[in-house]
Amino acid sequence: MIRSIIRKATRGKVAVLGVLALTATVSGIGLTVASSVGTDPQRPIAVNQTDGYGGGKLGAFTYFQNYACVHDPLGDLDGNGKVAAVDPAEFDTPRCVVGTQPTIDPAGRPAGKTEPLYVLVPFFDADHDGEAAGGLAQPLKDRFGMVPDAFDPTPGVPVQCPEPGLPLTQHKGAFGTCTMHPSTLDLDPVLKALGIAPVGGKLPLVNHSHLIRKISYKAVWWQIRPVLVTDQSVWPNVEGTAGITSVEALRAAQAAGKAFADVPSNFYLFFDSKEFKHVH
Repeated sequence: MIRSIIRKATRGKVAVLGVLALTATVSGIGLTVASSVGTDPQRPIAVNQTDGYGGGKLGAFTYFQNYACVHDPLGDLDGNGKVAAVDPAEFDTPRCVVGTQPTIDPAGRPAGKTEPLYVLVPFFDADHDGEAAGGLAQPLKDRFGMVPDAFDPTPGVPVQCPEPGLPLTQHKGAFGTCTMHPSTLDLDPVLKALGIAPVGGKLPLVNHSHLIRKISYKAVWWQIRPVLVTDQSVWPNVEGTAGITSVEALRAAQAAGKAFADVPSNFYLFFDSKEFKHVH
């Protein structure tokens, strides 16, 4: 009996100490993580959240695991002439390609049934500072005649990725990063479609914002469908009260020549979405 009591007491102390250690670690760096259960999103949002638009409203996406970039067995995403099924080296590093359409999503469902996440990319130079990360300024200017805000560490318009920092988000992300996203993308298929010479390698994750069909969803896989927005006048504001904050507004911008058509990718994210009930 005494031994049993001692064992239970010891287990209890270990459990309490574990909780305290976890709390100390999290509070020590001033960060919290959001879960799928709980209250509506609040400012500043947690480190595993980003803002997003849907149905003309503003919400927060909560990410529950890392991204996935799907390789079909007969695909050749690294372009070495070998299909993926006989080319294990193709998977040594994640290859997230914009402009390719896999047949299934990470859950094994047909890709055509996966919810689309429209990634809005500022393809204009709002601040005219000519800045770009990683020595890309001159190559971008040579290819596009400008340096798009997509590659600018200090873009002239608000973007939801990388995380902007306080008071909107707990974490301020560096250029080319965003919670649970990859840090590089292969844009060569898109460049080829635009009649631009491919760069022959990966580019940094571009500055972007997010759009889905409606604002409230349970956690599912989403297929990334990038959209190059070419007119600053339709770029959405932080509060979600102007610009492209609905799929209808996106289609209108595309029809007016203010944004390119959205394109598929093999890049998927896993998150749920909840509306901000009170936006200050």
